[in-house]
Amino acid sequence: MSINEFIDYLSLEKNYSIHTVSAYRRDLETFFDFCLENYGMDSIDEMEYPVIRSWVVDLVNSGISNRTINRKIASLKAYYRFLQRIDKIQTNPLAKHKALKTPKKVEVPFSEDEILRLLTQNPFENTFEGKRDRLIIELLYVSGMRRSELIDLKINNVDLEKGSLKVLGKRNKERILPLLPSTRPLFKDYFEARNSLAFVAEDSYVFLTKSGNKIYETLVYRIINGYFSKVSSKTKKSPHILRHTFATHMLNHGADLNSVKELLGHSSLASTQVYTHNSIAELKKIHASAHPRNKK
Repeated sequence: MSINEFIDYLSLEKNYSIHTVSAYRRDLETFFDFCLENYGMDSIDEMEYPVIRSWVVDLVNSGISNRTINRKIASLKAYYRFLQRIDKIQTNPLAKHKALKTPKKVEVPFSEDEILRLLTQNPFENTFEGKRDRLIIELLYVSGMRRSELIDLKINNVDLEKGSLKVLGKRNKERILPLLPSTRPLFKDYFEARNSLAFVAEDSYVFLTKSGNKIYETLVYRIINGYFSKVSSKTKKSPHILRHTFATHMLNHGADLNSVKELLGHSSLASTQVYTHNSIAELKKIHASAHPRNKK
């Protein structure tokens, strides 16, 4: 079946993560089910655009957001590009498809004052979980790493002597991230608490639950949301907002875009440029306060 061939291609040749590959599979299977139920088709390989368009209309009518629909169509488009690549079809039925319009996504980072208030108030208990949560917040803020990279961070990829971490990013790309001197004592404090756990099931991973298992995505979200709710009234308080905050604060303090791109693990500057609107706002304030033409 071509879908399975495509999934193997994503996993083995493109080195996509398990989560990404699963999302592609779900999108394709959803379209397959639609075609089978509505058109009696038991294959989606030879497809006309009107059928795909009827699926899009069905998705819109079911209340799914345009952004989610665009992602599903992108999965389908990638599938047909793959079929072209292996000479199963001649033309991509989605070649001329235009993505649905989506509202511009504005993500507001935490302010430096909010970060400072959280760390100054120090709401972290002197327990294994408190030390773990403190380190997680520190690490996400000072390194800009992704939540998945934090979850998959292994002990042998932490070098406290050299002050660096090795993380595995998207498409299994490795990169080295520097550690600040202030972060190293937090690691040592956490490792002491970690070593005192009665049961350690997954000792190769840095961050564990108190039962000794590897932490998971919703736990990291709850940690970030829970602690930042004490100092911030922002609607969205998530690990990605903390990554966004890292990039914005770095740019505000003079870091060049290419350096931030490398630290974030982006493949192109276009991905990093979404973080520049806040730094531009900061530059406007500096410009207005410092330029002699504004001192009349």
